[in-house]
Amino acid sequence: MATSPVKEFLVTYFMPTKCYEELFVNLHLHVPCLKFVLKKIAGIWILLDIFLVQLLQLLKILWRGNAEGLSLSSVLLQLYAFSCPVVYAVTNSFPLFAWSERLLTLAQTVVITFLILHYRGDTLTGALFLLAYSGLMFLLGSHAATAVVSVMQSSSLPALIASKVLQIRANYSNGHTGQLSSLSVFLSCAGSLGLAFVSVQEEGGSLATLSHILSACLSCVLLAQVLCYKSSNKKKSD
Repeated sequence: MATSPVKEFLVTYFMPTKCYEELFVNLHLHVPCLKFVLKKIAGIWILLDIFLVQLLQLLKILWRGNAEGLSLSSVLLQLYAFSCPVVYAVTNSFPLFAWSERLLTLAQTVVITFLILHYRGDTLTGALFLLAYSGLMFLLGSHAATAVVSVMQSSSLPALIASKVLQIRANYSNGHTGQLSSLSVFLSCAGSLGLAFVSVQEEGGSLATLSHILSACLSCVLLAQVLCYKSSNKKKSD
């Protein structure tokens, strides 16, 4: 008997055959299978967060021709947070394929930082920033002490959390979200929730898990702001 296309898709990407039979044939809400499927879905959202969030934000800035509403301080903290795993990977001589997606995200964030300065009329400052940042990353990747790299790696998540707080405050102060990409915020929220779920499953109530939960909550606040300020954004564009 031919295999159902739906079954083939689900078994290939989301669950083993045993779980498919438990959930869809026997209609039994088998808890281990549900956890397995949820972890798979969370992993997909995490990957989309890594690959698309900064790219979508970058494309929106270029499309609109301005970066109004984006907090420079928030983006700089994001830049630091994304720099940490790259420096960690370089200093530990990890193969490029193991962290290439982090490098791509970092490059996109660097461009976003430059564009914010450029559209504020500070193009020269942006160019000098690019030179200074490139030099700093070279020095860190070549000569940073192990202790410094470890501190950077452990501080990346707190920096990312702080960046969300600053963007939330900027949105509240401005009364709109400006050029903050709605799709980018949605994917970031989904990815943060996925990370929190995986962390709860694997690490329990650790400090890292609590940090991921806090990050997810802040992402949800940002998404709520995007939805609440939608009418304000339309009026500004008109």
